[in-house]
Amino acid sequence: MSSQDKEAQEDELLALASIYDEDEFKRADSAQGGETRICLELPQNFKIFVRGSPTECLQNSGYEYTICFLPPLVLNFELPPDYPSVSPPVFTLSSKWLSPTQLTALCKHLDNLWEENRGCVVLFAWMQFLKEETLAYLNITSPYELKLCHRENGQSRTSVFPLNAELDGCGAAGAATGQEEILDERAVQDVESLSSLIGEILDFDQAQQKKCFNSKMFLCSICFSEKLGSECMYFMKCRHIYCKSCLKDYFEIQIRDGQVHCLSCPEPKCSSVATPGQVKELVGEELFARYDRLLLQSSLDLMADVVYCPRPCCQTPVMQEPGCTMGICSSCNYAFCTLCKMSYHGVSPCKVTAVHSLEKRMDLRNEYQEADEATKIFLEQRYGKGGIRKALEELESKEWLEKNSRACPHCGIRVQKRDGCNQMICTGCREYFCWLCMGCLSRASPYTHFRDKSSPCFKRLY
Repeated sequence: MSSQDKEAQEDELLALASIYDEDEFKRADSAQGGETRICLELPQNFKIFVRGSPTECLQNSGYEYTICFLPPLVLNFELPPDYPSVSPPVFTLSSKWLSPTQLTALCKHLDNLWEENRGCVVLFAWMQFLKEETLAYLNITSPYELKLCHRENGQSRTSVFPLNAELDGCGAAGAATGQEEILDERAVQDVESLSSLIGEILDFDQAQQKKCFNSKMFLCSICFSEKLGSECMYFMKCRHIYCKSCLKDYFEIQIRDGQVHCLSCPEPKCSSVATPGQVKELVGEELFARYDRLLLQSSLDLMADVVYCPRPCCQTPVMQEPGCTMGICSSCNYAFCTLCKMSYHGVSPCKVTAVHSLEKRMDLRNEYQEADEATKIFLEQRYGKGGIRKALEELESKEWLEKNSRACPHCGIRVQKRDGCNQMICTGCREYFCWLCMGCLSRASPYTHFRDKSSPCFKRLY
């Protein structure tokens, strides 16, 4: 190696290390060479498209994904002793989403760039071409279709072409010509299958978007402080951004109050809801366990075929088979009657059915409360102590609910008003309604009901 070549190589490697981050350029430890990872700048709303395939995970007619980033092109190179005066760098070019045909076309152009600049360092020119001109050179536009192609020898190869790909002189879309392909040995497609490629593309895109978000500054709309993205969180649907500290306090208050369906975006009139993963990231284990339990319970309460184990120490949800009055707890194995909540009594008639109607329960209560000791014993023997107790408890509960709560006009769940205005939100179905007239309200502008002069609740918000 001449001193001039050695000096040129050192200067070039030092320059590249100063221009690019460690994620983009890494110098080899044992030789004059290294690795560059080149992420392309995609147009806005760039889409990739996948048609249905024989694989298990892709059985529909097709999928389309909007992405911001594609996995990088990887250029591994080694500088020969007589570079740059005589020989070009020895390299391989690999990618997960470009076909060997497309990579071959890029390798050929890198050779052409060397011929045009023979005797001069060329790595920076290669990297700039790959970063800035790859999409245009290969005629890649959105939507970009990923296909699974098959060679004649039976081996499969994943290749990627734009839906509107045109053949060009460089052979970038040469796989579609039907002519025999001459692939460059330096072109490496690093992918196992089409399904794994889709997963890697989406994972990389998500990771890069998070990295970009974490490095930017955002204004929290609650505390009006500017904070790094790494200290903020956004709602998936609406993309409204708040700092984690404010959202943490907001989530904790709602969960302690049992309002697990109210973890929505604080922006007025916004219906976006926090995901369980976001809630778990911000609140402690104890509060998240409460959130998870209440969320499950509220969902189960809306299911008509779910009953709870009557043992006070258990209370596990139990699925009730259609037409069957027996429930078996999966936790404590207690077999019980779903009507009277007592131990299952087989084909024997359930005594609680004799007092199942509201009128009969009221008659039984009045008769039992006014009866003497002998009559009470007779009634207990006839209906069973459990049946009488359950009838009385249900009647008292119903009377309390009728007096202290009202049924949601949408789902029927009982709602209690403790304080505040007359604009209500059902904790079960999130329906907006008026506490005075029990009419459903507009989700976008619920308070219009109280400003409408034709409404019976005009000026009666409080």
